[in-house]
Amino acid sequence: MTLDQCEIGVNYRITAVNGKGALRRRLLDMGITPKTVVMLRKVAPMGDPIEIHIRGYELTIRIDDAKNIEVLEENI
Repeated sequence: MTLDQCEIGVNYRITAVNGKGALRRRLLDMGITPKTVVMLRKVAPMGDPIEIHIRGYELTIRIDDAKNIEVLEENI
């Protein structure tokens, strides 16, 4: 599943960051890396953008970018 399909308040582990070139590099530079735990915090009223909690901070990303981040539900 991808990050745009996640439920609010559930922890997920990033399994892969897809995309090419500058997009992938930008996601990795923001700390969105494989094996990192991420949680969807909020969704904007119109559905885009979304706010995620990752590495102790909140990050807002677009739905189109979230579709490039593959995750699995984390059992904590």
